[in-house]
Amino acid sequence: MIKKYIAFIALLCSVLPTSAQLLQDKTNFTRQDTLRGSITPEREWWDLTYYHLDIEVKPDEKFISGKNTIQYKVLESKQVMQIDLQEPMEITKVTQDGKPCVIKREGNVFYVFLLEEQNIGDINSVEIYYKGKPKEAKRAPWDGGFSWKKDQNGKHFIATSCQGLGASVWWPNKDHMYDEVDSMLISVTNPKGLMNVSNGRLRKLVKNDNNTVTTHWFVNNPINNYGVNVNIGDYANFSEVYQGEKGDLDMDYWVLKDNIEKAKEHFKDAPKMMKAFEHWFGPYPFYEDSFKLVEVPYLGMEHQSSVTYGNQYKKGYLGNDLSRTGWGLKWDFIIIHEAGHEWFANNITNKDAADMWIHEGFTAYSENLFLDYHYGKKASADYVIGTRGNIQNDRPLIGYYNVNKEGSSDMYYKGANMLHTLRQLIENDDKWRQILRGLNKYFYHQTVTTKQIEDYISEQSGIDLTEFFNQYLRDTRIPKFEFKIEDGQLKYHYTNAVKGFDMPIQIEIGDETQWIYPKEEWQSMPFTGSELEVVRDFYVMSKRL
Repeated sequence: MIKKYIAFIALLCSVLPTSAQLLQDKTNFTRQDTLRGSITPEREWWDLTYYHLDIEVKPDEKFISGKNTIQYKVLESKQVMQIDLQEPMEITKVTQDGKPCVIKREGNVFYVFLLEEQNIGDINSVEIYYKGKPKEAKRAPWDGGFSWKKDQNGKHFIATSCQGLGASVWWPNKDHMYDEVDSMLISVTNPKGLMNVSNGRLRKLVKNDNNTVTTHWFVNNPINNYGVNVNIGDYANFSEVYQGEKGDLDMDYWVLKDNIEKAKEHFKDAPKMMKAFEHWFGPYPFYEDSFKLVEVPYLGMEHQSSVTYGNQYKKGYLGNDLSRTGWGLKWDFIIIHEAGHEWFANNITNKDAADMWIHEGFTAYSENLFLDYHYGKKASADYVIGTRGNIQNDRPLIGYYNVNKEGSSDMYYKGANMLHTLRQLIENDDKWRQILRGLNKYFYHQTVTTKQIEDYISEQSGIDLTEFFNQYLRDTRIPKFEFKIEDGQLKYHYTNAVKGFDMPIQIEIGDETQWIYPKEEWQSMPFTGSELEVVRDFYVMSKRL
């Protein structure tokens, strides 16, 4: 997800902040925030098993209608179900076993009063019929919704983007990250002459009698709601088969017809991405659903198995290097970053938006691991250290729980530099790689909390990382290593740190490097030199007194 990168690009392009950014500062939460962001009693009694989203998109009217069939397993015997759909969209009726249910609306929440007794263990389904003109994206993907655009030939070019805002901005669902549907069928009807591309694999394309076509895309793996997408355009398709860790992986590319030749050249970054990330993170998590890059009229987003692309066929981020080192112009930022989310966001998904750093920190870090694989360790360090200029240290990386509120946009590059620092503490790169691969294996297709990630890394590394994570995730200060040299002694300690912070660091003394172990209390050691520097890979400040 590149939602918050606009804060960084402002440094390069003087872009004004979006309304989505301004919402970051919200701290007065409403009942609607709680209904959206918490596991309510009307959500927790049923477990999602299957969606069939079946809609018609009418581009000329900017209108959609249809239904979502929701299959679920009963966990507790209750009768009231919460379904989310944001204004101005409306649910017209809900049926179960062909019988209409009573519905009651409270803002963006619809309460469905089921008629039949819900017996624990049963697999039931409801049909949610709906219609409306969904929120039009003002500046996708940061302020998302439906993008109703035209291509250079005047043909409709349409796409959805809804992370943070929520998938319920355009379709009815259980709009909370904790419960991912096990599988899904996406059926989209649109005008003849246009092609819809959604998640998973194309099962069927039907030409209807009323000058429309319907595509049926099946998602075989669990998927988070915001990862579901619709992309409609005058597309051309090309593909390749990648020889991956789990065998043959179909890699498909859907681009506007006029762009197919340059896409064939430019998208060579995609198999390079796959090679690097399978090395570092383990097998691509969705072989059954294939991998797709789909051109859209906005910058891009990590929609699962249907990664969207709008970087104008430029290297870097719209031709810019976020690290200001030159390394960021060696590859297409959107291809690498958004595809990195297939491991961190789509495979491993945060249960609560407050823990979104899990998505963005690891994926921003994946950028320099891509460089590490293809250009070497120094290049990757140059890049991630170069991105420190984008860090604001305005708020903690962890947000507010149960109100759909993520933390600071620093979750990208402060998160990446935290992980780069952690790599130094573990020392052994093979062990670090096994931890990254282990995360994707142990939490395969799961939703997780920050604590689960912290505990796993601490256990696998053999290091108590409690204060380390408290410092970089829950505090805005950057630890300061203060030192002085006097009477043949090096005296040093940490300031600007959480209580108990004792992270070892490496210092350079001439041509030699050695570990030292600062704490809040002053320590000393014999020292015969006159100068020292903290090794740049550690995200700390240093000051000689």
